[in-house]
Amino acid sequence: MSVDKAFRDMIRNEIDAQLRPLRDVVSRLEAGTADLDALRSVAERLAPLAEVVGPLFGANAPAAAKAGRRGPGRPPARAAVSAAAVGGKRRGRKPAAGTEGSRACAIIGCGKPSRTKGYCAAHYQKLRMLEKTNRRPSAWKDYAEPDSVEDIKLPRGRAASKALAAAAQAGSAG
Repeated sequence: MSVDKAFRDMIRNEIDAQLRPLRDVVSRLEAGTADLDALRSVAERLAPLAEVVGPLFGANAPAAAKAGRRGPGRPPARAAVSAAAVGGKRRGRKPAAGTEGSRACAIIGCGKPSRTKGYCAAHYQKLRMLEKTNRRPSAWKDYAEPDSVEDIKLPRGRAASKALAAAAQAGSAG
């Protein structure tokens, strides 16, 4: 026996010893895959029956199967509806129960339901910006009556920067 052959046998035996746990895992995975394939075929054969019998027992079909494949990170189209129906948490204020309990926005001609301080979401943001820049008109009162406040058109561009500078000077002087 040559040294070369002995060295090769020694390396082959070492590699076999190192790879034996990996081969065992692979063989177990192959056996498990066969079991999964058998389960998948049973599920595919029972799917038509499950679609018919499932609603009788209150089972819902998976939304992904109905809607088709969606992109990653995109929930199924019915997720928001089902979460609300089940009592899941939703962000924001609950909509008014009816037209009796909701008030209209205080801005004349807006017509949107009021959210905060008598204004709709858009006009409330405008109110906040006007307060922040010390340009809030006296007519824009908190909790004003619906359709009682005249809307103002804010300047844009250079005129807006000039108005902000003037408001800042008036705020620092007064």
